[in-house]
Amino acid sequence: MSKLTGVSLSPNAPLDRRNTFRVSVRAAWLAEIRDATAIPEVLALTRVKNLPFMVLGEGSNVLFTRDFDGLMFAMTNRGIEILEDDGRSARVRAQAGEDWHGLVRWSLAQGLCGLENLSLIPGTVGAAPIQNIGAYGAELSETLETVEAYDREAGKFMRLNREQCGFSYRQSVFKQQPDRWIITAIESRLRRNAPLKLDYAGVREELAAMNVSAPTAKDVSKAVCRLRRRKLPDPAVIGNAGSFFKNPVVLSGQADELRAAHPDLPIFKAPDGKKLSAAWLIEQCGWKGFREGDAAVSDKHALVLVNHGRATGGQIWSLAQRIRDSVREKFGIRLEPEPRIL
Repeated sequence: MSKLTGVSLSPNAPLDRRNTFRVSVRAAWLAEIRDATAIPEVLALTRVKNLPFMVLGEGSNVLFTRDFDGLMFAMTNRGIEILEDDGRSARVRAQAGEDWHGLVRWSLAQGLCGLENLSLIPGTVGAAPIQNIGAYGAELSETLETVEAYDREAGKFMRLNREQCGFSYRQSVFKQQPDRWIITAIESRLRRNAPLKLDYAGVREELAAMNVSAPTAKDVSKAVCRLRRRKLPDPAVIGNAGSFFKNPVVLSGQADELRAAHPDLPIFKAPDGKKLSAAWLIEQCGWKGFREGDAAVSDKHALVLVNHGRATGGQIWSLAQRIRDSVREKFGIRLEPEPRIL
């Protein structure tokens, strides 16, 4: 173990409890960072400075197909605070090691809204900007103002505004350059009164089932949690990383052609065309509930790949590739994975 202040450094570290697929792999070195100011000192250590590098949050958006022969960073710094509050909105800073859903619950308890549709998304605060997490009609980029990060290329801490983060659908500069950035905190602008996002499929229906006619942000959060728990398997019960494939975005003309051939195909508006339901495409290819050994497709949701116990990352990835190939063959659509594949 290292004697560095604010850091625990461990060799040959098991990662089976640090990824939600519960894949049994190890990291050559694992650095748990409780104090972000220690980052440069850790990176300069002779024993690790020339090794491959990656940052791991809760491992809810990664699939390991092998051991990681390098330095793994886990940000465990904690803290949430209101930096300024004018009565109408507040600027909230949360450190990277905080639990994402914990931040959502904290914000609602302060009377702040904007994150309620992102309730119950697994992972840490630091991982959220990488994927520009989104759900039920909302995206992180709509409320985020600043990302604090260490730039390994420049060798210094940086503050990036929303535009510099390069956000788009499930995309950011942090995802495009995963070896460069170590996110240490985020700042979001949350309002005390804001229009609620209720138009995504299932939200209004769930609120009605809850007998809520005049919903608050807390009600929306509760509805989203109910929907997610009903549709998606719990990683604490069965290994998974949530939605494995992105919903593909295609040109409007291609979407119209597919709708003509498949009238039941769900299609949604997107900035650059039309968004298709990846779950529907996969289910039409017969994969929902498919199991081969311990690698399987959830019988609850066709978009979720699961590990029933002893599946390797390679077996799960092989299944994912077969699903992708069958969708391309049937519909001419190439699906892209959401998790980072190692």
